[in-house]
Amino acid sequence: MTTRLGLTLPQMKQYDLGRDVPDVARAAEAIGYDSLWVFERALFPDPPTQGLYGIEGLAWPEGYRGVADPLVTLTLAAAVTERAELGTSVLVAPLHVPFQLAKALASLDAASGGRVVAGFGSGWSLDEYAAASPRPFEERGQALDEVIGVCRAVWGPDPVVYDGTLTKIASAAVGPKPARPIPILLAANTGKARRRLVDHADGWMPIGMGVEQLASQWTQLQDLAAERGRTEPLRTVLRTNPQYTAKGYEGANRQPFQGSVDQLVEDLVAHAELGLGEIFFDLQSSVRDAQELKDVAAELYEAARAAGV
Repeated sequence: MTTRLGLTLPQMKQYDLGRDVPDVARAAEAIGYDSLWVFERALFPDPPTQGLYGIEGLAWPEGYRGVADPLVTLTLAAAVTERAELGTSVLVAPLHVPFQLAKALASLDAASGGRVVAGFGSGWSLDEYAAASPRPFEERGQALDEVIGVCRAVWGPDPVVYDGTLTKIASAAVGPKPARPIPILLAANTGKARRRLVDHADGWMPIGMGVEQLASQWTQLQDLAAERGRTEPLRTVLRTNPQYTAKGYEGANRQPFQGSVDQLVEDLVAHAELGLGEIFFDLQSSVRDAQELKDVAAELYEAARAAGV
């Protein structure tokens, strides 16, 4: 078993946050999953001013009408687990005040015994930026750079010193410190974002979009790392958003990670052969409730391991 497997926690509006998150977290760890993941959606514009991901005409899923805060969700999971890593995929970093975010992640890592993985993205929703971000949408790249810089400073040794656009730390003791250096992963899709990843992050968080496209992006990223003289290996964590259906999907136009458990595992094997270190599943939108989420997660895990993933 060379590929680590993870599962996304239930955050959407059809779930009971206080009951279902601890329940699914405990079950996932018992099944054998290596990591637990959350995502961030700050709000649901009604009516929408943009399509999903900024794509005109693409509807926002109804489940996005009430997505629980990612760090609160991870805290609930941390309290009932001992081994599984606790990751964000992704946390829209520029929506947060950098210092407060760095301190919250450090506190969670200290409390969980060194299990936090900070997956950051720059986001795409104009409405979320208008409601929450301390900097405008047009400055999202610079805002992400500052979040990374502040996190590295706050998580490092005292005295902490940082001089940024939003964050000014002359000299201070800031604790608690993380139990170990928190890995920062980025969902980088553009040339500039890939350079940021290679120069300042620990790894890459792509989305399962098909083996050929993913392989091409992975090759480009590795080539860029060599070109820029990076010697540290890049950690890779692949997010998949399966459209699970018990009966399976019939037809030549089946998309990756669409269908029955057997079909999902077939796609999983193909993606794992690229040599990615970890793959996780976000099943929460394609099952009825937390019980079905646990049942499908267990079946998927056992089938994946039986297939040699």
